[in-house]
Amino acid sequence: MEFDKLTIETPEQIGIEFPLAGIGSRFLAVAVDTIIQTVGYIVLFLLAGFLLQDLDRYWRSAGTWTAAILIIVFFTLYWGYYAVFETLWKGQTPGKRLAGVRVIKDTGRPVAVYESVARNLLRVVDQFPGIYAVGIITMFLNRKSKRIGDFVAGTVVVHERKQDSGLFFNTSQQPRGAALDVSKLSGRELELIETFLGRRLD
Repeated sequence: MEFDKLTIETPEQIGIEFPLAGIGSRFLAVAVDTIIQTVGYIVLFLLAGFLLQDLDRYWRSAGTWTAAILIIVFFTLYWGYYAVFETLWKGQTPGKRLAGVRVIKDTGRPVAVYESVARNLLRVVDQFPGIYAVGIITMFLNRKSKRIGDFVAGTVVVHERKQDSGLFFNTSQQPRGAALDVSKLSGRELELIETFLGRRLD
């Protein structure tokens, strides 16, 4: 395997290459996601301030309960943001989508809830002692640019691959109405092609 590519061989013995995302594109994704989270925090603070002014007139414990709810919401926004988006958007957050990168399993499959939660719970370790120092050092020390969360979850971050990149059968150069000659293919070979095409987007 090359340093900048992840090569996965499918059961049909077809090698699929994924360009690995480096520190630059991943930093861009984190920066965008951090900005979105920060805007969310500011909106919550302003909303809490307005609500608290009205609630204090009628409810003596409003401040305590508001603080408790805010802590829960902030915790959810901080820890759940990445996991929820990566689960629902097949390995992408808004920042990752903008940067053109995606989280996938080491096998090339889309991430599920377990992988998203596991890799993001370890984010606190990767951030230590600040600005993702541990995560950046870890990425420099391995061939797949993985941070600790990726090692635990069995994931890797790759650049988004365009569907028209020529990986799949490209018949755009064929004359209109021309058919591909498949007469020399055996039934087993046709079955393998059909199986591969049926799940190629996964």
